[in-house]
Amino acid sequence: MTKHKIYTMSVAKVYPHYISKSEKKGRTKSEVNGIICWLTGYSQEQLEEQLEKQTDFETFFAEAPQLNPARTLIKGVICDVRVEEIEEPTMREIRYLDKLIDELAKGKSMEKILRK
Repeated sequence: MTKHKIYTMSVAKVYPHYISKSEKKGRTKSEVNGIICWLTGYSQEQLEEQLEKQTDFETFFAEAPQLNPARTLIKGVICDVRVEEIEEPTMREIRYLDKLIDELAKGKSMEKILRK
């Protein structure tokens, strides 16, 4: 079975879309970075290194320093699929990130997005 093309896509290629989507709704790049770092355990510096290296999504999540255990509290639908029902681990992590960015763009508070 071939991998979904998102696995081999560079995070840096999608990252500007996360920023743009959020900024259109009055949110900030800093908030996007905060979400990514919360989810993956990357520091801001490590995130920037991954973006510079054009790391693909599969590697980005495989090498994440500390996936946040609270990420399993992320529920809901993204791309017509319930994130909590996605069985493939890497795809689930990617969709968790998508869901968090959606929540940011929809105006949810950072406290709620970060499941505090």
